[in-house]
Amino acid sequence: MPNFSPPVPGRAHSNGLNELNLVLMHPGDSGDAVRVIQTRLAQLGFHQGAIDGHYGSITQRGVAAFQRANGLYSTGLVDHPTLTALGYQVDTAAQSAHRPLANTVQIEAVVKLFPDAPINNIRSYLPLVVRALGERGLGDKPMILMALATIRAETASFAPIHEFQSRYNTAPGGSPYALYDFRADLGNNATGDGARFKGRGFIQLTGKYNYTQYSQKLGLNDLLLRQPDLANDPVIAARVLAAFLKDKESTIRKALNAGDLATARKAVNGGTHGLDAFKLTFQKGNQLAGIA
Repeated sequence: MPNFSPPVPGRAHSNGLNELNLVLMHPGDSGDAVRVIQTRLAQLGFHQGAIDGHYGSITQRGVAAFQRANGLYSTGLVDHPTLTALGYQVDTAAQSAHRPLANTVQIEAVVKLFPDAPINNIRSYLPLVVRALGERGLGDKPMILMALATIRAETASFAPIHEFQSRYNTAPGGSPYALYDFRADLGNNATGDGARFKGRGFIQLTGKYNYTQYSQKLGLNDLLLRQPDLANDPVIAARVLAAFLKDKESTIRKALNAGDLATARKAVNGGTHGLDAFKLTFQKGNQLAGIA
């Protein structure tokens, strides 16, 4: 099985490429890694376009068709399960060790902010989060800390998760998440919408309205409406987080510049849930070297 991992100086890859550095790909990417995927898809009959190293709509459709044919989530995004199904060995350890993060975001520094998170979660998901932030122009220290503090408040384990049942979403003896059904502020308008569009991901995306909006913002059409569990896919979860913060950027930056962490948190959560963890993470991170 060929090795599909970032280049390590002085080591040749068994697939013959020594500049293969994009392990997780989506529309807009380009380079040798995309060309390798296009070639493999063409060999399997799933790519009908040019082998040009550009991840456009043709490549996305080919990836999605391959995923459907192999029982995978049909996202059109190249993730670890897709690479494995294509016949590549994904070297996640090499990815964590050798793939650079934005500027100087160091895993060792982030570990200090997440005492309850398995280190492998941080190694696996931090590069995705930092990359997604960079793509939205949010790669500076205040916005990176905003993202990290948000993740700490929403999922202390540094992993995309689904919302747990609580008195806020489920009535005693009632159906799970039924209190979210017909919530106009969430865009829910049917029985079962609460459970279907419960909170997911790094930012706990909630409600049919948000699933609709961010599916479109990510270029996924209505995919998150049809398959809402994909909001927990690490690549998608990271991109949703970055897109959400970008939408609230003006309010967040104004609050951060004023030292008003409560308002910055409210811009994302709408309230004070997780505020203590959010403040602690942001303030501690601001004192650490190794974060942007």
